[in-house]
Amino acid sequence: MSSTKIGTFSVSCMIFLVSLAGCTGLSSTTPNAEISSDVNEINVGEVINFDGRSSTSPSPSIIVDYNWNFGDGETRLTKSGIISHYFQNPGNHEVELTVTNDLGESDSISMTIFVNSPPSIIIEKPGFVKTGEIAFFDASNSFDPEGGDLDFIWDFDKTFDSDGDGDPAGDADATTSLAEIEFLEAGNQTGILTVVDDKGGISSEEWTIMVISRTYYVYWEEDKITYSWSDYLEQGESISLTHEPGFNARIIEFNASLILDRELIPLLWPEDNFSLHIDLPMTGWETSSSTTHDNITENASTYISYDELNDIPESDYNIQGDSAENIVYSLLNEPGQRWGIGEWIWTITADQCDPDLPVDGIDPDTGNDWSLEVEFIILIPRVAEIAV
Repeated sequence: MSSTKIGTFSVSCMIFLVSLAGCTGLSSTTPNAEISSDVNEINVGEVINFDGRSSTSPSPSIIVDYNWNFGDGETRLTKSGIISHYFQNPGNHEVELTVTNDLGESDSISMTIFVNSPPSIIIEKPGFVKTGEIAFFDASNSFDPEGGDLDFIWDFDKTFDSDGDGDPAGDADATTSLAEIEFLEAGNQTGILTVVDDKGGISSEEWTIMVISRTYYVYWEEDKITYSWSDYLEQGESISLTHEPGFNARIIEFNASLILDRELIPLLWPEDNFSLHIDLPMTGWETSSSTTHDNITENASTYISYDELNDIPESDYNIQGDSAENIVYSLLNEPGQRWGIGEWIWTITADQCDPDLPVDGIDPDTGNDWSLEVEFIILIPRVAEIAV
């Protein structure tokens, strides 16, 4: 950094020079001003430290005043040779220090400080978007008054800590002048754009965009689904069957029938007994039933049937929501209407397979074939967006 000396004469020295021919130069008691700073370039609003303690005055005189002119309309008078100053206006500022000793003599020196302007931010964005739409933000017309390059930091949501550093502010969700943002929830969404120039000048601007819900038409479609299984079990054996019949649907009714194959000669070979157990872990419900064979002309069987498991909802209406997926989720998880969600576990056990009439001393049938058929009546929510 450079400084400029501005030498001055005291009035008494000037008179002395006039009265004594041949006297040249400064008086032997004139002080010598020196100035330095920790930096010579700063950004608007930053502080800079000046030091004039290297200034001297010939002994036995001493410097008693340091008069600072910061070139921005502010001046300060100090008794010590150090001072700090904030520059609020950009541009080149000539800072002048004048030192005065106890004889009233003074000397001045100046230096130039460059104060960098912060970038100017210009954001172009839509007035509103619908949930799930992409909003395009354009800050490419932002500029640095000094013509420097710019870096962009977009924080899409000032209330959410997307980088996990514990501070929701200052997240770098995008770092280009153009940003694409998808908003999934309705409401006023607020973010912050920070722009940094090549000298570290920083500007930030908060922006808000309105995100509006979508309108959907809802109707419930009734459907019937059927599951069938069959196999063979020895006495004491069990088999478990797992499925999820209520996935993306509301279960209204179900009917289950377990039927055993008949013995070839029921009067000689007694019918077997099987049990059917149903467990719905997420609903917290279970029940069991066993086969009966009171009539030898019919297969041994058992039946489990329930209806009105959930309400049949109103159909054909409009609803506001952020997305079709969110609406379907809320309809299927409506309080009091979640019976039957999750896995259904059907367990079939061969409780009793009575010994049959031996053939050559061997029981010809130590188990039984079975078949299980389950029918469900379900309602499926159908959601279609309405253009508005």
